[in-house]
Amino acid sequence: MYNNIQIQVNDHTALLEINRPKNLNALNRETLEDIDHAFQNELLNDESVRGVIITGAGEKAFVAGADIKEFMHYSQEEGLALAKWGHGVMNRIEAFPKPVIAAINGFALGGGLELALACHFRVANQQAKLGLPEVSLGLIPGYGGTQRLAQLVGKGKAMEMILTGEMIHAQDALNWGLVNYVVEQTDLISKAMELLEKMYGKSSNAIAAAIKAVNAGLSKSEDGFSTEMQAFGDGFGTPDFKEGVDAFLNKRKPKF
Repeated sequence: MYNNIQIQVNDHTALLEINRPKNLNALNRETLEDIDHAFQNELLNDESVRGVIITGAGEKAFVAGADIKEFMHYSQEEGLALAKWGHGVMNRIEAFPKPVIAAINGFALGGGLELALACHFRVANQQAKLGLPEVSLGLIPGYGGTQRLAQLVGKGKAMEMILTGEMIHAQDALNWGLVNYVVEQTDLISKAMELLEKMYGKSSNAIAAAIKAVNAGLSKSEDGFSTEMQAFGDGFGTPDFKEGVDAFLNKRKPKF
């Protein structure tokens, strides 16, 4: 079904592996199309899937950037069209109603870091290196990197990473708040799964609403407080709320 990604579903977790190891999993258009199709269809519509982990094939890279060869003959108009389309892909991941974790198993550069930034959490192995080197090409990040990086690490550190184009190590990324955890490679997927397992015992409706509310608060076109209030009120009308309250009052675990 896909040429450049592989998806395995284990219990409630879908592991999406970007499978171009010879190219360090670089994001060419076909790969982004595969990822986008998976999030709009298979991962969204499969009710057994309650969380997603994105990682890269091989031992060297999560995603070592965009496929620069595709950029060689782009015009300004084509570059703008690519950015708009890429933003759409990343926005869909960011707004995905099920938690998405990037398991960063090596280099996460350029579009690869932007993909990780669009996820709800980031776990990196100790060898991971992260960066936005686009200024070295006479460009800037075009898939949301200038905005999402600043939201996570603050303006100063974001400016430093973007304007120097230099990579940072996993421990610095942890200290800056760019990743949530740094672990050994052997523990990378299991740590991501451990995080998701904590959520599977909670209301999937509430998790989707929380994702929406947090994103709204960081959006310049939405009112995060209004979104939060509406989602909070809507929760009272869901079966999950009735089950959660009944379980709490009767001192049992809820069955969502």
